[in-house]
Amino acid sequence: MSKVLLAGESWVSDVTDHKGFDPFPHTQVHIGCEKLLEVLRNNGHEVTHLKSHDVSTDFPFSIDELNEYAVVILSDVGANSLLLPPQVFEEGKKTPNRLKVIRDWVRQGGGLLMAGGYLSFQGFQAKANYAGTPVEEALPVSIFHWDDRVETPEGAKPQLSATAHTITEDLDEYWPDLLGYQLLTPKDGSEVLATINDDPLLITTDFGEGRSVAFASDISPHWAPEEFMAWNGYGKLFNNIINWLS
Repeated sequence: MSKVLLAGESWVSDVTDHKGFDPFPHTQVHIGCEKLLEVLRNNGHEVTHLKSHDVSTDFPFSIDELNEYAVVILSDVGANSLLLPPQVFEEGKKTPNRLKVIRDWVRQGGGLLMAGGYLSFQGFQAKANYAGTPVEEALPVSIFHWDDRVETPEGAKPQLSATAHTITEDLDEYWPDLLGYQLLTPKDGSEVLATINDDPLLITTDFGEGRSVAFASDISPHWAPEEFMAWNGYGKLFNNIINWLS
């Protein structure tokens, strides 16, 4: 099976509760990808999870370091976390541009998955900011330069396209509802394997010697509700994506 690096899918909440006269501040780290880690590891993959607040310091800076992995997943972590390590932001020193490193690693044979969320693709208020970057070059989609979210709180049902592919083999034609997604434009030569509201949801492409996948919705709440993650196709879908990318 494959060695996988999953970057992102965590956040830190800084909350102050007010109990009458007295405030009570507290913080908590939340891990959004626990279910995905479980299903990938149960399928034999060796997954390293790099929490969002560790990405700026610990994400690989070179192709050689990335070559430790067959697949990289970027999920809900913005471009700034890769562009602004402490050496740059605090010390004013040069470092490799990790967006270029990711692109070049995919071109040389790596597998990249970007999953949707508020800090994926362009994201909430365009803060993820991958549009126009080297990572976008490696993806099967073009990214808008503005907030690209489509919120569907009423639920929207994904549907397989007519394109046969090993990733979607044996999956249901219709999937449980999702509560939002990114609006993306498939590039020429890419394949759209599933749609949502007639918009592309699951898109693949070859890039040089490597491969990439865009999944336009979330792998965890809130866009991926419990019904989606409990669906028997959830683990099969993401296991198939990893197998195809590697």
